[in-house]
Amino acid sequence: MDLIIIHANELVTLDSRYGIPRVGKEMKNLAIIQDGAVAISGDYITFIGTSEELMTKIPSNKKTIIIDASNKLVTPSFIDPHTHIIFDGYRENELEMKLAGMSYLEILESGGGILKTVNATRKAPLTRLINNGRKILNKMMEYGTTTIETKSGYGLDTENEIKSLLAIKELNHDHPMDIVSTFLGAHTIPPEYKGKNDEYVEVIVSEMIPRIAKEELAEFCDVFCEEGIFSTEQTKKILLSALKYGIKPQIHIDEIVDTNGALLAAELNAVQVGHLLKSNDKGLEALKRSKTIATLLPGTPFCLMLKDFAPARKMIEMGIPIALATDLNPNCWTESMQMIIALACYHMKLSPAEALTAATINAACAIERQDEIGSIEVGKKADIVVFDVPNHNFLPYQFGVNLVSKVIKNGKVVVDFEKLPK
Repeated sequence: MDLIIIHANELVTLDSRYGIPRVGKEMKNLAIIQDGAVAISGDYITFIGTSEELMTKIPSNKKTIIIDASNKLVTPSFIDPHTHIIFDGYRENELEMKLAGMSYLEILESGGGILKTVNATRKAPLTRLINNGRKILNKMMEYGTTTIETKSGYGLDTENEIKSLLAIKELNHDHPMDIVSTFLGAHTIPPEYKGKNDEYVEVIVSEMIPRIAKEELAEFCDVFCEEGIFSTEQTKKILLSALKYGIKPQIHIDEIVDTNGALLAAELNAVQVGHLLKSNDKGLEALKRSKTIATLLPGTPFCLMLKDFAPARKMIEMGIPIALATDLNPNCWTESMQMIIALACYHMKLSPAEALTAATINAACAIERQDEIGSIEVGKKADIVVFDVPNHNFLPYQFGVNLVSKVIKNGKVVVDFEKLPK
């Protein structure tokens, strides 16, 4: 046995017998083991149970690493299923603009917003994008995240979208974080195609997607389906084209206005959809009947200083499976899923248990990794966090700080704050 964790005050297993993904009332069922223990061999979990059971059933040796989690919380590590970590340049000055009452469109017209990031990202060499991404991944891991999905989308031409996806591929190869790659060439209309949206869609369909598929650079294809950007018809065209090449669909939907994006997502059986602030009841009913995961991003309306957040309670009561993600991007910059859990509780009225479920096993479902990660079960990868708090209610309660004690990725300790001077 390579590593064992013993005496966890709460061992949150999220045992799959209670649902994958968890919906409705089952989102509160964390399948907790008191005085819990986990045994790990290589990359995988080989035992879960009580500490007493482990001591009597599982042999250890002098080389076995023993982690005493007394008075600590042990959970599956976080999965962040919607991020944008490949970019260059900062937009910290836009906070002052927001505080002065400027809208997103006004900021965009003044030379800020997404097109500022596109300009900087196009100029950046591949090595710079990789180094930027590595810094973000390191910080994410310190806060307990060990698997993410991330997107291109700040290149908006074939060569720069390819460059962004190559950065993701390189980071996935070299960094301990597991990274799922998504092509988001349809993030917005680039300046050279202003007023020529259909022409740009044709470039995506006829040029970008075939090349990305040939080079096997993306598992998913995403589109920002929003009024004035990509219509539902254009979104459908792009995603159907991607499907022909074996690239699976996701969609940004109904963030600013209701475009019937939820209906389209259900029709296409998108793996996940993001935002959903304005989705109508008919669309939500369609999502309930589909297999699509609703990935909610409370950091985004928080950073935009909006009053409305996605109707999470309504979705849970309807039986729609929800996940949580940071939506990390230059306009919403947080590496901390702990912060997102707090926002979900305080602004969307999730319980701590529901928020933790949405950040682990349901988030794994949003990237189709639920058979490998997202819960602590025998045979799954040993991706685990030890928190220096006694129970899961502390995650949103003690907010604004990092509660991590140790992070384990593929059976190895990759973050250990207990080694810091005390």
